[in-house]
Amino acid sequence: MRKLLIEELGRKSIEQYASSEKLPLTVVLDNVRSIYNVGSVFRTADALLIEKVVLCGITACPPSDEIHKTALGAELSVPWIYEEDTLEAVNRLKEEGYKVLAAEQVEGSIALQNYSYVGGKIAIVFGHEVKGVRQDVVDICHGAIEIPQFGTKHSLNVSVSAGIVMWEVVKQMMFK
Repeated sequence: MRKLLIEELGRKSIEQYASSEKLPLTVVLDNVRSIYNVGSVFRTADALLIEKVVLCGITACPPSDEIHKTALGAELSVPWIYEEDTLEAVNRLKEEGYKVLAAEQVEGSIALQNYSYVGGKIAIVFGHEVKGVRQDVVDICHGAIEIPQFGTKHSLNVSVSAGIVMWEVVKQMMFK
């Protein structure tokens, strides 16, 4: 087996990416404190051709050398907006017709393997590395998705969680 060369991967240019039809998936970062996690989410969002990233509260915004370090330029291709308050951002998304889900461990959450995408625009809220998604934000979401875990820790890194959940939703959008 030979590793493919970058030229063989057939990736889009930033201009091609900008003009490509995006998947109707938006990621909301609720007070994510690590700039490196923000960059990682941008990189995954670019890889999966999602619609946009909404950065809220203390979440860092581009331009940032630290975001660039993990995003590797994806912060330049993925559309993003900043909203000071996550609650307002979620309410706006709901008004725009998004089904908004929190990626959080809550009563009545749907285990990720049982989640079924039924069409339409989706926004998924990922929270602070220690505190998670704010309770008042969870309260106004249409529901919650939870990643099952089987070890001793009660959570995954937010960028890892975002990657897992985004991939599952994108997989259902594209391949079902």
